[in-house]
Amino acid sequence: MHEMVPGKRFDRYHELGQYAFGEKLGLYIVVPQQLIVEVGVCIVYMVTSGRSLKKFHDVVCSDCKQIKLTFFIMIFASVHFVLSQLPNFNSISGISLAAAVMSFSYSTIAWVASVDKGKQEHVEYGYKSDTQERTVMRFLAALGDVAFAYAGHNVVLEIQATIPSTPEKPSKKPMWKGVIVAYIVVALCYFPVAFVGYWAFGNGVEDNILVSLSRPHWLIAMANMMTVLVKRLRFPPGLTLRLITRSAYVAFTMFVGITFPFFGGLLSFFGGFAFAPTTYFLPCIMWLAIYKPRRFSLSWITNWICIILGVLLMILAPIGALRDIIGNIIDKQYKFYQ
Repeated sequence: MHEMVPGKRFDRYHELGQYAFGEKLGLYIVVPQQLIVEVGVCIVYMVTSGRSLKKFHDVVCSDCKQIKLTFFIMIFASVHFVLSQLPNFNSISGISLAAAVMSFSYSTIAWVASVDKGKQEHVEYGYKSDTQERTVMRFLAALGDVAFAYAGHNVVLEIQATIPSTPEKPSKKPMWKGVIVAYIVVALCYFPVAFVGYWAFGNGVEDNILVSLSRPHWLIAMANMMTVLVKRLRFPPGLTLRLITRSAYVAFTMFVGITFPFFGGLLSFFGGFAFAPTTYFLPCIMWLAIYKPRRFSLSWITNWICIILGVLLMILAPIGALRDIIGNIIDKQYKFYQ
């Protein structure tokens, strides 16, 4: 859809939304959903990185006094209070490359260390829940996890806008190759962790598998630190924005992360509530509105199937995630401000 209108490139998601739904309505539909995605991702990574810092501390200094997760989230956030004041990143290609290398590295460390640890004694592969209702809710929450993990990038049009495009060599060709490579890398990161982690730990595996691992100490510590370093914030320049808005943004995401340190639950909730619209059905609605395929044609049917499944995902995954969070609180597996 980046160049589906001859002679025009939609370089921003909201521009495409405005063309499909109108100048004002397009902004009202697209921008809030984009913000929910960005804020949700930052909250999830506040919790993820706080837990990884805590694991790093516990592995490196096993005899030290235990420190609450809250403080590690605050330590991680304090770094971003400083980083958020930087005017901008002149080039994000180096940062993106470093993030990709680290993601692949800590994922590989996770499954290799799981193989080294081996199949645990008394491992169980059945349903983790003791009731059918909780099993169904965990299944719905798991759909949110998958949606979060495999969602299309929220700024994919902005990325494609950086690629030169001519009628002879449209940008969609190199973009398509890039997407294929990206998802191959994603698969190489996630599938080995999923299969090997489940083989080693069964249904007792932590939602963040690095928390389940402890040996070799140096390797697990390094993997957790890689998780922390992947996180980054990017905002437009401006003194007022840097001092007030960015600081308030970091403080807000830190506060929510400290209050609700439920990594798995947050992942599921935002995967369904935030990523499902921007990735799984909003583009399909735009396609139908702009391209207007013939009714009951293959394109029409396929997009409507995606819209229906996407809407169901947006509704059901957050329900399962919230039920899982409530269940963990009741079972005292987690607590606020822990």
